Amino acid sequence: MDLLSIALLVASVAAFFGGIAIVVANVAQAGLGRVKVTRSLQAIDTVYGAAVGDPDARGGPVFGNRVARLGRAATSPTALARLRRRLNLAGNPPNWTVDRIFELKGLGLICLGIIGVILGVLVFGAGGAVAGGLAGAAAGYFAPDVVVYDLAERRQDQIRRTLPDIIDTLVVSVEAGLGFDAALAQVTRYGRGPLAGEFARVLQEIQIGRSRVEALRALGERTSVVELRAFCSIVVQATELGVPMATVLREQSSQMRVRRRQRAEELAQKVPVKILFPLIFCLLPPLFIVVLGPGVLNIIDLIGR
Repeated sequence: MDLLSIALLVASVAAFFGGIAIVVANVAQAGLGRVKVTRSLQAIDTVYGAAVGDPDARGGPVFGNRVARLGRAATSPTALARLRRRLNLAGNPPNWTVDRIFELKGLGLICLGIIGVILGVLVFGAGGAVAGGLAGAAAGYFAPDVVVYDLAERRQDQIRRTLPDIIDTLVVSVEAGLGFDAALAQVTRYGRGPLAGEFARVLQEIQIGRSRVEALRALGERTSVVELRAFCSIVVQATELGVPMATVLREQSSQMRVRRRQRAEELAQKVPVKILFPLIFCLLPPLFIVVLGPGVLNIIDLIGR
C-alpha cells in the first residue's frame, strides 16, 4: 500500500469521525436549545402563574405558617386545582398567592369560628354554640374563595368586552402588511387591560422558541371567555392549514361585533326582570305609605269618633 492510499484511508476515517462529531454536536445543541426554551417557559409560568410552596420553607412568622398549614390541610387536591385555576383566571394578583389564600382560609376558619361560637351563645344560648361555630368557620373558610371568584369573573368580563376592539387592531395591522406576530406586538405596545397582557405573554413565549400554535392553545386554556377560546382555535387552524390570516381576522372581527350586540340586547332584556323585585318590595311600599297613609289615618280618626 503506497503513501497515497494510506493518506486517503486516514482522511476517510477522519472525515467519518468528524461527521459523527458534528452530528453529536448538533443534537446536543438542539437539546440544549430545548432545555433553554423549557427553562424560559418555566420562568414565564413562574412570573405569571399562581405561586405555591411549602409554608415551612417560606420563612416568616411561625403563626402564619401554622395557619397556612391549617388552610392547606383543610383543602382537598380538587379544591386546590380549582383555586389555582381561579387565580389564573384572575390574573394572579401579586398579593393573592396560593400560600396567602391558605393563610386567610386558616385565619378565617379560626377567627370567624370563635366569633360564631360567641354569637351563638349570646343569641341562642349554649345550644347555639355548635351551630354558630360551624357557620362562622364555614364563612371564614370560603370567604377567600368568593373574593377570588369575583376577581376572576371581573377580569374575564373585562377581557370579553375588550376583545372586539383588539381584534379590530389586529385586522388593521395585518391588512396594512404586518405579520401576525408583529400585529401582536402592536397590540401589546399600545393596548391596555388584561387581554393585552395575555397577548404579551403569548408574544414572549413565541419569541423564546415556542410555536405560535402551542402559545395560542395555552392562551385558550388560561381563559373562560368562549369568544377568546374560539378565536385561538380558529387562528391555530388557520396557521396549520395556511389560510390567509387577514381573511380569518376580518371574519372574526365581524362575528365579535355581532356577539357583542347580541350580548347587549340580552342584558337589556334582563333589566325589567331585575328591576321588578326592588320595585315591588322597596319602592312601592313607601309610596303607598306616603300616598295612602294620611287618608288611612283620617279614616281611622273618623271611625274612632
